[in-house]
Amino acid sequence: MNARRHLALALNPALILVAQGLAPDPWQQRLLLSTDPQILLNCSRQSGKSRTVSALAMHTALFRPGSLTLLLSPSMRQSQELFLKVMEGYSALGRPVKTKTGQDSQTHLRLVNGSRVVCLPGKEETIRSFSAPRLIVLDEASRVPDVLYRSVRPMLAVGHGRLVCLSTPFGRRGFFWEEWESAASWTRYRVTWKDCPRISEAFIARERGSLGNSWVAQEYECSFESLSGLVYPDFEDRCGIDIANPVEGRRVGGIDWGFRNPFAALWGRLDANDVLYITDERYLREVPLHRHAAALPKAVTWWADPAGVQEIEALRIAGFTIRRGINDIRAGIAAVTARIQTGRLKVVRAKCTNLLAEAKLYRYPTTKDGKPQGENPIDGDNHALAALRYLISRLDARFLAKYRRQAGAESQLLEEDASSSEPSVQAGDHGKPKSTPPRPALDFRNEDLWNNL
Repeated sequence: MNARRHLALALNPALILVAQGLAPDPWQQRLLLSTDPQILLNCSRQSGKSRTVSALAMHTALFRPGSLTLLLSPSMRQSQELFLKVMEGYSALGRPVKTKTGQDSQTHLRLVNGSRVVCLPGKEETIRSFSAPRLIVLDEASRVPDVLYRSVRPMLAVGHGRLVCLSTPFGRRGFFWEEWESAASWTRYRVTWKDCPRISEAFIARERGSLGNSWVAQEYECSFESLSGLVYPDFEDRCGIDIANPVEGRRVGGIDWGFRNPFAALWGRLDANDVLYITDERYLREVPLHRHAAALPKAVTWWADPAGVQEIEALRIAGFTIRRGINDIRAGIAAVTARIQTGRLKVVRAKCTNLLAEAKLYRYPTTKDGKPQGENPIDGDNHALAALRYLISRLDARFLAKYRRQAGAESQLLEEDASSSEPSVQAGDHGKPKSTPPRPALDFRNEDLWNNL
């Protein structure tokens, strides 16, 4: 690269887009010329937000020798897509600064000037080894876990780096929405489809006709829409509390197994007035069971996803009091809803952020005009909520039996479902229907063996 072109590129990062045959939109030019330390990009789909930020990352690597740029998103695949755009800009410029031998890969670019560009999945544990980045990019920020956002901010303290969060809205939840609505010192860019000459009115009209006004408002007009068809629409308003004093009562908890999907555990206390307080949660991906066992309290009666037979037995061997929950989604939702509506469920906001976040997303399928349809919720954003359902279904076994009778199901619970440690719902010996044949005393499936002594 000759000196004249080098100087022009140093002064105008938008030339990285021009080198790729792209004409920068006014907002792209303005952002790339800015030096603002905190930027929120609230953008329409297909508006060019990722391409713009990739140019910013490339410019930082070229003209900030020794700099570190981190590209983060909810998944490694998404981070690699952004990294690919960075590499496309690098190639379009003719690779003006060479890479170190063997340091060019699908996830990591290292230049001879000491600069690095690294893409990573959105997991807190993957970023803690990095320090003093010059630029951090959070792609799909509306879907990035809040815990990741909180863990990257301290990394900017020493190196005085920049933080750029870009996303299309995803409901009124999470740090992206909260920061957009806050009075904090962010530079905010709102880029709707009208700011993108490549998106036509005819296309938007077709989207509106197929998917409805709410979808278009969120995906193309940068509106933080409340998701329609929520299973628990007023969950946080009705259940969320800020509690200072510890609650007295029996310690109980629920578990939903997961590895690639999150492992979710919730626990708290059931007080003398039958109010369930959820005071803590554990919500992690790709963590082996023995690490969860080391972190969870043992002085709790747990109810877990009954499909995890091996996991349940492993925790029993480790000294936990743990039983199989009831995996009836509709009945479980009804039991949770009953507690919400009667004020018998309380959730500590500061300790149970993932549970509250899921409640803002867990929903029924909707028609294009936003009306709920069907009886079964969409199977997603429900891991902590499933743990809550396993717990409440066991605590409220009497309610569950009544619900099933009213729904036309069998009038009695299955043998496994009939056992409950709550004295108020016991029937016959040890809470099992008297007609149920006794189990062999030393059979591991005998739930009575796992009572607290």
